[in-house]
Amino acid sequence: MVDALRVGIAGIGTVGASVVRVIADKQAELARQCGRPVTVTAVSARDRGRDRGVDLSAAHWFDDSVELAAKADIDVFVELIGGDEGPARASVKAALEAGRHVVTANKALLARHGVALAEIAEKKGVLLNYEAAVAGGIPVIKTMRESLAGNTVNRVFGILNGTCNYILTRMEAEGISFDACLKDAQRLGYAEADPTFDIEGNDTAHKLSILTSLAFGTRIAADDIYLEGISNISQADIRAAAELGYRIKLLGVAQRTDSGIEQRVHPTMVPTASVIAQVHGVTNAVAIETDILGELLLSGPGAGGNATASAVVGDIADIAKSRPGFQHGPVFGKPARELKPYKRAKMRAHEGGYFIRLTVHDRVGVFAAVAKRMADNGISLESIVQRAPETNGSDIKTVILVTHETTEAAVRKAVDAITKDGHLTDKAQVIRIERAD
Repeated sequence: MVDALRVGIAGIGTVGASVVRVIADKQAELARQCGRPVTVTAVSARDRGRDRGVDLSAAHWFDDSVELAAKADIDVFVELIGGDEGPARASVKAALEAGRHVVTANKALLARHGVALAEIAEKKGVLLNYEAAVAGGIPVIKTMRESLAGNTVNRVFGILNGTCNYILTRMEAEGISFDACLKDAQRLGYAEADPTFDIEGNDTAHKLSILTSLAFGTRIAADDIYLEGISNISQADIRAAAELGYRIKLLGVAQRTDSGIEQRVHPTMVPTASVIAQVHGVTNAVAIETDILGELLLSGPGAGGNATASAVVGDIADIAKSRPGFQHGPVFGKPARELKPYKRAKMRAHEGGYFIRLTVHDRVGVFAAVAKRMADNGISLESIVQRAPETNGSDIKTVILVTHETTEAAVRKAVDAITKDGHLTDKAQVIRIERAD
């Protein structure tokens, strides 16, 4: 029989413990599928005494993850520490330079240093697998890197953060505020004590930057993403979207244009009848549009111990199935040194138009002034609705505009002009609309 694949894991938190448990529980099945046993022989974590609910007695313990990566008697180093610098980066680099395969769930690390790490892996002839870094248990990396060979990807987009999707789902279903939903998400463990990274779109941006590289053969450019989170989404927006036939989702979108690659993360109104609008709760979904296949939608659990562990174990199994002398494919679909520099697309008209909500003083001429500012900036309106105040006697009204195809620059310029005119009582809300076609 082929020797067992020896696995070292750095980071025995929720995901790490789940990986250990799955490998132990599925030992016989993994051996049958991979043609060899898979065993955890070394681990590293900050606290040796913590009860993690799994048996680690047979594993060699390392206090230093870099030492585990470089010196332990292992074939595969699994990084579940997190963070784009420090021990995570140092240990992954050490493992690759030592000629060991690496599996990671660390999207932040890949977004910052993925290309450089890929160059080391390809030079050393080892695998750098990262299925768990994007969309949890959904096999989107394998799909894009292997299954879509021959396809030209034109667009990739999706719901890539379960925390945000959970909050927006509950806001719509229960009519409660963003703050109340966020507190519940933290209580249930869906959101961190400091949720900024999730709710302001950074987590989605890191994942999108990796998908962009896979889709378009470009170097990762996480800092070149238009970024907007969901913290300013209100019940007024949720209700207005529903009345117009839309649902609000935080989407990450990357697409090919004539002038370059467009990357953006922001709240988006999608038609309620569309498939992406039916993705609720902590579920993730990724849509890939290609010239041959058309549109492919992958949906499933986007976070949590079991979902992430499933992806990590799948990556380990792929390594276990490989044999000495096997030529591994490039980390990002193309050799790292052949990835093209990222070229940011020029601003262009957004086909789906925009939803604009304005809270204004209820006085003569405001409605006409708003429409004029839109016309001054070449914005054609599909609809304009003035709502009566919800509180009797209030001198505040809401104006809701839905535009035809126009540019972000035109919309922002018009809104700035309306703000300077002194008509607004609160900050304007602007949300992109994605059509169903």
